[in-house]
Amino acid sequence: MYLFSAIIPPMKQLHTYLNSHEESEMHPSEIAKILKGMNDSDFSDAIKLVPKNLVGDVALALPDRLFDDVVENLSVDELSQAVTELESDDQLEFMQELEDVDEDVASKVFDTLDDEDKEEIAKLQKYEENEAGAYMQLEVFTAYEDEIVQDVIKRFAKLRKENELENVQNLFIIDHHNKLLYTVGLDDLLIFDFSKTIRENIENSQENFESKKAYDREDIKEVVHYFEEYDLSVMPVVDSNNRLLGRITSDDIYDIINEHATEQMYNLAGVDDEAEEDEDVLKAGQKRGTWLGLNLLTAIAASLVIGMFQDTINSMVALAVLMPIVASMGGNAGTQTLTVVVRQLALGDISSGDAWRIIKKEVLISLMNGLIFAIVMGVIAWLWFNIPLLGFVIALSMIINLFMAGFFGATIPLLLRSLHIDPAIGSTVILTTVTDVVGFFSFLGLAKYILL
Repeated sequence: MYLFSAIIPPMKQLHTYLNSHEESEMHPSEIAKILKGMNDSDFSDAIKLVPKNLVGDVALALPDRLFDDVVENLSVDELSQAVTELESDDQLEFMQELEDVDEDVASKVFDTLDDEDKEEIAKLQKYEENEAGAYMQLEVFTAYEDEIVQDVIKRFAKLRKENELENVQNLFIIDHHNKLLYTVGLDDLLIFDFSKTIRENIENSQENFESKKAYDREDIKEVVHYFEEYDLSVMPVVDSNNRLLGRITSDDIYDIINEHATEQMYNLAGVDDEAEEDEDVLKAGQKRGTWLGLNLLTAIAASLVIGMFQDTINSMVALAVLMPIVASMGGNAGTQTLTVVVRQLALGDISSGDAWRIIKKEVLISLMNGLIFAIVMGVIAWLWFNIPLLGFVIALSMIINLFMAGFFGATIPLLLRSLHIDPAIGSTVILTTVTDVVGFFSFLGLAKYILL
């Protein structure tokens, strides 16, 4: 595919792809991949070539900057048709992105939708971004417990032929008040006795058909953990009265995991993920500038510590040569600890009672490395400047700084988590300040009292 893309222009790639595949075989992500390689003028023509039933999925697979171009190059009717072809959760996402681009166009598109689509979008819009209900599909395959299995299978076959259902792996069993009772995989359904009711089959089976479910107001991060822990492909969503509302599928969970990982990566670097996805250079620059300004203040704090020992540095130039090593080693060790703890928190591998275990482990690792590299650096400093005590000072300073790096690298994200703040936000800046200040202060302070 790489060689193919490198040789053939993107517009020709698209023509080749569309002509060589039946409409039912085309995948939106493949089309989106080709579109991403086009310039603006080609993109305008190319998006009109995409089959109308795939435009919505293709648009959602594109970066935000190209979604804007989709909106600019399609009419309200074409955008409306794109929304209609999507499943309910994707309809909501498409309309939200459309509102971000142009509220007036979004309003016109919404007005052209049929009542059922409007109702479904409105139903999903009532949920907050962090709630499970915001990510569910309303299209589900259900059956009553007193239905005959053969009738259920016939009904499923009919709905599937009419394309009313997609990506169905489970049958949700409900009562006549729409309350969820069981979840039955289609593979289990096929080995049921077709002449009996679903209830009779479940009662005669040794399998457990109890549903692992999510509540519509539940935090989506908890739902992600359910999928990971129980290796699920789909999960029913119910309200507080156990009434079935919809389902969350694994593809949405993968998107959430990727988005969260990207957000944390950006936060650790002091970058705003939403601003970086925007093409507005000024907005992204302002967001980065905020963190750079904070970093400048912390750098000044470290410089003030150095200034306190100006006479000490003037008395021994070797100190100026060696002191960046202490701060750098502490900063790297702290970043290692910070990255590990933040990631484990994100994966749910650290429970509320695990704080002391994590801190103890990271401090021991930092001390172990601190002792090893303190000896190495102490010998190097001794041989370099021929001052034995200088080797002792830098070695002791490195042990102190790596100890503090391990302690604060683990403590900062745990403390932020306990305050219900994303552990990645600001952690790096705080940690860098600690390791710089402690590194310079311990090294220069020890030098002042031991060497001079």
